[in-house]
Amino acid sequence: QVQLVESGGGLVQPGGSLRLSCAASGSIFSAYAMAWYRQTPGKQREWVATIFSGSSSSTSYASSVKDRFTISRDNTKNTVYLQMNSLKPEDTAVYYCNTLPPDGRYWGQGTQVTVSS
Repeated sequence: QVQLVESGGGLVQPGGSLRLSCAASGSIFSAYAMAWYRQTPGKQREWVATIFSGSSSSTSYASSVKDRFTISRDNTKNTVYLQMNSLKPEDTAVYYCNTLPPDGRYWGQGTQVTVSS
């Protein structure tokens, strides 16, 4: 059974940085594009960033995080990361990882990121 476990969230001041990690069990990791999503109360979950499989590991970002966030992956560790810099209060959310497109079976508990002074 596949499990995705997110970690690394916390409370940070505006302008600060955090690095999120998503550890994957099972065989999905290296074969699929992986993505980060986020959700705030009362809003739909939104896509944040994607990293594709293959040697190029090309990336794509939502316009709201482009040039501030960096997604990466380590296939040897079955882990995908999200480096978040220059954080803003509007980045406050629960962050999740999943495949792209997301598979409903793989949603984990997420990790809370709170950006506040």
